Parts: sequence; C-alpha cells; structure tokens
Amino acid sequence: MKLNQLSDNPGATKRRKRIGRGPGSGTGKMGGRGIKGQKSRSGVSINGYEGGQMPLYMRLPKRGFNNINAKTHAVVNLGLIQKFIDAKKIDAKKPITEQSLVESGLVRRIKDGVRILAKGELTSKLDITVTGASLSAVEAVEKLGGTFNVTKAPKLAE
Repeated sequence: MKLNQLSDNPGATKRRKRIGRGPGSGTGKMGGRGIKGQKSRSGVSINGYEGGQMPLYMRLPKRGFNNINAKTHAVVNLGLIQKFIDAKKIDAKKPITEQSLVESGLVRRIKDGVRILAKGELTSKLDITVTGASLSAVEAVEKLGGTFNVTKAPKLAE
C-alpha cells in the first residue's frame, strides 16, 4: 500500500459549507440570512434581547450602593506591631505614630488614617497615636501600662 492509495472511510469527512457562492451552492444570494433586517447585517449581536419582553436584567431588582463618603483605613493588628518590634523595625520606646508605621514598612499608605485592631499577642509597653482603634486593642495596650491616643482623620489637601 502506498500513501497515495490511503483514503478515509466513506462519510467520515464532511465538506465545508461555502455560503454566498452563487445559486448553484444552494446558499447563494442571501447566504441563509433571510431578507433584510438587523440579523442579516454583519457584526450584529443582540444579547439580552427578548423580543420586546422585558429582559431578565431589567426584571431583577437593583441591590446595594457605593457610599462615596466611606472612609478606608489602613488596618494594623497588635500582633504585627509586636512582630516588627521584635525584628527591631519599630522602636518600642519611642511613640508609635502613623508616620512611623509607614517608615517601618508595616503600612504602605495611610489612606484615611490607620486603625489598630487587637488580633495577636502584645508584650511591649507602647505609646500609640493613630486615627482609630478597636476597644479591645485599647484595653490590650493599657493593660501593659501603655497609652493610646486616637486622633481625628488627617485632612486631605484641598
């Protein structure tokens, strides 16, 4: 047997339908698209259209909204502050401010202020001044003899 004698089984392959190639092809003239109208043109997609019926995306109720006045705080846990103190990136003897947290690399951006949360173990006596804090974080710092000052959020440059 030679390569030029090989052939597929009858019916194994199907010829491609060549649309719009004259009347002899059976799909000439309009190419199976019907007469006129939006769907007969090229580049048409009518997704979500339900033939005049109110579409699903309009029947479903709207939900939620974005508050334009919402504040975004940089969140820091007490356990992370202790980890940075142990790594000598933050000096526990000096007051800890939002700026010192940025300089140490614990916070990338201050945003609308820094908020301290109580997750993690704290073992150092600290003097912290930040924009916000949870009650349990304040209690944890004051239990070790430290002080906690909560200031107002920094004003953005106008």
